[in-house]
Amino acid sequence: MSSRFSRRDFLKSGAAVASLAAVNVSVPAYSQDKAPSNKLNIAFVGVAGMRGDDHFAKINAAGENIVAICDVDSRLLNKAGEKHAPKAEKFADFRKMLETTKDLDAVLITTPDHTHAAPAVMAMKMGLHCYCEKPLAHDIREARVMQEVAAEKKVCTQMGTQIHAEDNYRRVVEMVQSGAVGKVHDVYVWCGKGWGLTPDAKRPTDTPPVPSYLDWDLWVGPAPFRPYNPCYLPANWRKWWDFGNGTLGDMAAHIMDLAFWALKLKNCKTVKIVDGPALNPEGCPLNLEMDYTFEADGEQPAVNLHWLDGGKRPEILKQKGIPDRFMGVLFDGEKGQLFADYGSRVLYPEENFKDYKAPEPWIAKSLGHHNEWLQAIRDNKPEDCLCRFSYGGRLTETILLGALAYRTGEELVWDADAMKTNSEAANALLAVPYREGWTL
Repeated sequence: MSSRFSRRDFLKSGAAVASLAAVNVSVPAYSQDKAPSNKLNIAFVGVAGMRGDDHFAKINAAGENIVAICDVDSRLLNKAGEKHAPKAEKFADFRKMLETTKDLDAVLITTPDHTHAAPAVMAMKMGLHCYCEKPLAHDIREARVMQEVAAEKKVCTQMGTQIHAEDNYRRVVEMVQSGAVGKVHDVYVWCGKGWGLTPDAKRPTDTPPVPSYLDWDLWVGPAPFRPYNPCYLPANWRKWWDFGNGTLGDMAAHIMDLAFWALKLKNCKTVKIVDGPALNPEGCPLNLEMDYTFEADGEQPAVNLHWLDGGKRPEILKQKGIPDRFMGVLFDGEKGQLFADYGSRVLYPEENFKDYKAPEPWIAKSLGHHNEWLQAIRDNKPEDCLCRFSYGGRLTETILLGALAYRTGEELVWDADAMKTNSEAANALLAVPYREGWTL
């Protein structure tokens, strides 16, 4: 038995259990004042980005050991080490980190989308638990492989849809599932962000020198190689197909998540583009509108899910006199509509619901998105992660099918079991070939 698994057994028993039994109380493991030997050893792949500081803060607040950190930008790596993990060993290449770091328990990945799957799959194959930012992967094959490896290795996984752990989403799910607006046949999901390029935008042709602090070859990773240009960093990679999937890839995992959870969706049946700009083969679109369909499942009727981004908004907002918001989800049911975003929920028409009484809460308050994952590791209960890869992976597949419908210009019919569509062009994009030297 490896030292990693003996550590896991120790963490699940021994001193921690004995100390709780002695005082006859039940205290979540993540909140204990842990002895060094009872802490999880966690490595980071990617240290910056919008949520970099937050990830470090959550793991440090839980009292775990951050033993290794990895980033292709040495400036960011050193800054994160000084600020958050002064004892951690530093690496530029996650492969070397995973191969050489002893007694790891888990890995947290917060890199650009095109470098999510490779470190996650490598880590999980080694038996390491894995937290990965959204969307789970850059292409559908990657998302499916991540689900399969997580299930095979029985590791605890969490996709970084942090809002899933907030109280408002839980109360909205309860309202929808208790029938507040009746059966829901249509749900509208929109976001005013605009990660994309104009149809005539071109790949840059100038080739400035790569900054000394950046390992550009490692940043490109498994994607087709291209010369360095500052237009891709730090966040504009989201606009380019080789690295991201536009606003859809950035935000749908957060917002569409609520519709998936409340309506118990899993695999879409079809997806088609309703409106959008002319295709740019290099870059993602601005102002996209698309429709997904989901078949009836048990008591849940068939559902049409409408996605809109950029400046587009659902027409139903004007039709029903519902105020416009920058982003949100609108459940259109037989009895009315329920609007929700990260922190609010409103029933419409408001006069029809003035006496509405919300159901008694049945979805427990979250420990916190990161703590949920950490506690699952300690309890060896992968099912306790509500955004585990089996859930986040199917949500990601649906999102990425929308991108394929736009790129091919075809209405796609999805066979989730066979993992193929009715389109040869779309099927060719389900799995983007990795650059030589990179594997999944």
